[in-house]
Amino acid sequence: MLLWTAISLMTGAAILAVLWPLRSRDAEVGSAVEADIAVYRDQLAEIERDRANGLIGEAEGEAARAELGRRILRVAGEAELLRPQRSDFHRRTVAVIALVLLPVAAGATYLALGSPQLGGQPLAARLEGAPQQNDVAILIRKVETHLEANPQDGRGYEVVAPIYMRIGRVDDAVRAWGNAIRLLGSSPQRQTGLGEALLSQSGGVVTADAKAAFQQALADDPSDPKARYYLGLAAEQDGKPQEAAVIWTRLAAESPADAPWQPLLRTALARVGAEPPPPASGPSAADVAAAQAMSPEQRATMVRGMVEGLEQRLAQDGNDIDGWLRLMRAWSVLGDTAKAKAAAGDARAQFAKDDGALGRIDALSRELGLGS
Repeated sequence: MLLWTAISLMTGAAILAVLWPLRSRDAEVGSAVEADIAVYRDQLAEIERDRANGLIGEAEGEAARAELGRRILRVAGEAELLRPQRSDFHRRTVAVIALVLLPVAAGATYLALGSPQLGGQPLAARLEGAPQQNDVAILIRKVETHLEANPQDGRGYEVVAPIYMRIGRVDDAVRAWGNAIRLLGSSPQRQTGLGEALLSQSGGVVTADAKAAFQQALADDPSDPKARYYLGLAAEQDGKPQEAAVIWTRLAAESPADAPWQPLLRTALARVGAEPPPPASGPSAADVAAAQAMSPEQRATMVRGMVEGLEQRLAQDGNDIDGWLRLMRAWSVLGDTAKAKAAAGDARAQFAKDDGALGRIDALSRELGLGS
């Protein structure tokens, strides 16, 4: 109802603005002319009285009457010029268009293209309600409003950062990931998110800040595929194709055959002139789907078989530090502390001269409660 009232008032104002200049000024002009002529007639009568009483001469009287006559003619001429030149037909035509055709055309257009039955949706109400699935702008605005009131909510920054990336607000994504890390602490997901945002911000160049973020993600999770891939890309951009090939070859070998990053790795390895290795044995998507239908005992047996397969591979080729770390963690998760400690001991023997690898083994041992 308020909408139609507002539309009616606006329509009336528009019609008035159109018709007001078209109003007839004949009456106004005629009244002014009659008043002036009446004054001049009084002056003529006064001249005649003065001449009859001998106050002025005949020549002076004639001159005064001639001057008043000229004034009367001039007033009449100006009045004619002031009268509107539009014909009555012209004015009526414009009035009909303004009063009838314009409102009808505007109403028909609104009914065809508008939504007269749709209720109002003020911004404040939309921000309070649940956003539509595709109303990303409203969702972002809700989060931003929340963060303005709660600037220490790291989870809010973590939620909005990837959305910023998807819509191309890269600078905002960098700031959001930085705030999330500052408030919530480091994690592989946050560090790789920050690194990818910095990579996009620099036009695909792995800058020092981006490289530091990927290195921290790898320190948090040595098996993180994103961090490993981008560190290989950093090596390639630094003019170290052999180092990039080593990083990507190891990642390809340790990843399942149907891992989504395998095609990207094959392209990257071809770029540095290296052949992709056969991927490590591991559960495929079909294996994972089949495992969902297994009983807990069957699933545990399958997992143990996979861990034993990793153990056998490392016994043949023990130069894979990430594989040893995964083996230690796997045996610990399965509750076999003795085998986890044995894996840690074998790994230390394999990397006895590699201080960096020994540091990672000792750190994971302390984390898993295996001793040092």
